[in-house]
Amino acid sequence: MKTQLRAKDEPWLKHYPENVRWDTPLKCMPLDMFFDEAMDKYRGRPGVDFLGRKYSYGEIETLTNQFAKGLQKIGVGKGTKVGLCLPNTPYSIICYFGALKAGATIVNYNPLYVERELAFQIDNSETEIMVTTDLALVYPRVKAMLGRTGLQKIVVCKMSDALPGLKSLLLKTIKRKHVSKISYDAQVLSFDRMTDNDGHYQSISIDPQTDVAVLQYTGGTSGTPKGAMLTHANITASIAQILAYTEPMGLLIAGEEKLIGILPFFHVFAMNAVMNLGIAIGAEIILLPRFDVDLTLKTIHRTKATVLAAVPTIYTALNTAKNLSKYDLSSLKYCNSGGAPLPEEVHSKFRELTGSEILEGYGLSETSALACCMPPNGPSKPGSVGIPVAGTIVDIRDPDNSGIVLPQGEKGEICVRGPQVMKGYWRCSEDSLNACKNGLLRTGDIGYMDEDGYFFIVDRMKDLILCSGYNVYPRMIEEAIYLHPSVEEVSVIAIPDKYRGQSPKAFVRLRAGETLSDTELRDFLKDKLSKIEMPSQIEFRSELPRTMVGKLSKKELIAEEQAKLQMQDSGEVS
Repeated sequence: MKTQLRAKDEPWLKHYPENVRWDTPLKCMPLDMFFDEAMDKYRGRPGVDFLGRKYSYGEIETLTNQFAKGLQKIGVGKGTKVGLCLPNTPYSIICYFGALKAGATIVNYNPLYVERELAFQIDNSETEIMVTTDLALVYPRVKAMLGRTGLQKIVVCKMSDALPGLKSLLLKTIKRKHVSKISYDAQVLSFDRMTDNDGHYQSISIDPQTDVAVLQYTGGTSGTPKGAMLTHANITASIAQILAYTEPMGLLIAGEEKLIGILPFFHVFAMNAVMNLGIAIGAEIILLPRFDVDLTLKTIHRTKATVLAAVPTIYTALNTAKNLSKYDLSSLKYCNSGGAPLPEEVHSKFRELTGSEILEGYGLSETSALACCMPPNGPSKPGSVGIPVAGTIVDIRDPDNSGIVLPQGEKGEICVRGPQVMKGYWRCSEDSLNACKNGLLRTGDIGYMDEDGYFFIVDRMKDLILCSGYNVYPRMIEEAIYLHPSVEEVSVIAIPDKYRGQSPKAFVRLRAGETLSDTELRDFLKDKLSKIEMPSQIEFRSELPRTMVGKLSKKELIAEEQAKLQMQDSGEVS
């Protein structure tokens, strides 16, 4: 697929890295073909390291083809919705590509979803088959969906079979309470049964431009969960964009990298920037089922990993680990960060520890993970998410009229066009039209572009706080609070205010061993925030809620404040 520049040159073009072209041709194809091309190149290479158990790409390929045939034998065809409710394991890769080879559309599920969340997504997406694990933390909730939703069958992957010898034995014996007892029948099938065949599946004809590969559920621009329809072309274009940015710079060398898979593959960032990217370059994908600071440090040290994709909270945790000096992290040569702003002090500390730069990027589920990225050799601009990736146009537009492009420096809604932008939202025609009209994605993020074409995110439109008619951006308040040396993390939300309508409330977690009072923090902020931006309340906490990916999460804090308000209104709280 070729993209065309607009007649007017954009300011970011002059900052593109040497040998990297914005208008480079982007190869888009069905994901089963993408997988097969990679296997032809890397079949003999190490493919996956799961807690010490290693699989070659040849082994992954064989199991993937067998799983594809197993799915077809139970009726999976083109467009059948197959859910993946798995932690990061070799099964995640095998079942993802196996289902796509069978013609299915993948629906990604967070294995920590409660039953209510599972039921909604199963019925909304029309998921017929769910692939999950036998872990007691996950399986019972998925099993409860049979008969309660439209789910017809479950495929169970035994965790012990994916582990190396001693770990497998421990899970079967001493830790067996963590594993569910499974009764297999016509509706509950084992992965072993599904792969007990010759692997000669029936190839399915796919139109990469129109056929949906993945339904990626997201809050979207309105906060209501809906499935972003990512086509095969969307996903492979996004992979090609990452490669167009990294390979000419020597940041990634095909057939030589070792890539750490900490972020969960059910999240679009990890799905594309870790799993699919790893497959594309024949990297050894070193999988961890969840983020644990000590395990991550030990794994980087043990494997000499070269590539790390993470969110800012993970980099913060690594920087401040108690036993950090015991581990050698110098093997890391390429790191990227997304999902939230990366504080400059975190970046600097990590660079000091490892010698590795962190390239910050920006994207959404609706853009198959990536829209902008910091150029490796461009000017340093703390707080920026960089410039548009290949074939992508990013504009700042009037939130009330997306037809109006705003001038440089003016804040407005970030809008994205490119081959990685979703087809639309599943079963949400009105939202699809509003969010993605004529290929222009309205992201719901507020930001601006500077004179060099670098983009800066100010906040989410839905997080905007309206104080006495003025727009107050939580992120601007958070950045000011982060400047205090005692602050580790902060989340700012809107709370009702009888006088101003809304006002900011800050939730603050301090660094270990630090103390800070409300008054001291307010004194510190006096020359950094206007009166209207100053939090009306500051609450110190030992922990702040976060998502499965590790990003700070505000929805729990908002729910707490709403509950307090309801109790006050009912007279339960004076």
